Amino acid sequence: MTTSNAIKQTKEMTNGVDVGQLMNVIGAIEADPDYAKFQWRATNQWIDGSVSRSRIKEFFAGNAEDMTRKEAFTLDADEPAIAAGQNSVPNSMEYVLHALATCLTGTLVYHAAVRGIQIEAVESSYTGDMDVRGLFGLSENVRKGFDKVAIIMRVKSGASVEELTELALYSPVYEMISRSLPVEFTLTTH
Repeated sequence: MTTSNAIKQTKEMTNGVDVGQLMNVIGAIEADPDYAKFQWRATNQWIDGSVSRSRIKEFFAGNAEDMTRKEAFTLDADEPAIAAGQNSVPNSMEYVLHALATCLTGTLVYHAAVRGIQIEAVESSYTGDMDVRGLFGLSENVRKGFDKVAIIMRVKSGASVEELTELALYSPVYEMISRSLPVEFTLTTH
C-alpha cells in the first residue's frame, strides 16, 4: 500500500466504528511496520494580545502524505480575563484537557469495538490543577504546567471496569500526560 487512502472502507460498524476498516489498517501495519508511522502537524500564528490561531490540515500516515482533508481546521486560543486575556475561546491548558478527553474516549470506544464490546454511553470530567507561580517565573520550585490531572469517566457497558480501564489507557495522550505528571484516572460503569 502506498497511500493512506488505500485502506478499503468496509462499514462493519460497532459503537459507530468501522471495525473492518480498522482491522484492514492493523493488517497493513502488521505487513509493513513503517505503515504505522504517523506525523501530526500544526502551524500557529499570533493574532493579537493573548490570541493565537493554529492551522491543522496536512499529516503523514500509511507511508504517504494524507490528501483527504480539503480544508484546514483552525483553532484559536486565548486566556481568561484574570490572565489579561480576552476570554474569547479556551486557553492552551483547556485544550490539553480537551485532547486528553477526546483521546481517552476515542481510544476506549475503538478498542471496545475491535473486541466486540458494546458501549452505550461515555461521559467524563477532567480537572487540571496548576500553580501559575511557575508560569510567571515567581518560583523555581513550582512546575510551569499542571501539578495534577484528575479524570472521572462513566461508561455504560456490560464489560468490567478493569477491562474498560485497560482499553481506555491505550490512549496516546494519556500516556504523554501521565508520564510527565501524576494523573488520577477513575472509571465506573452504570
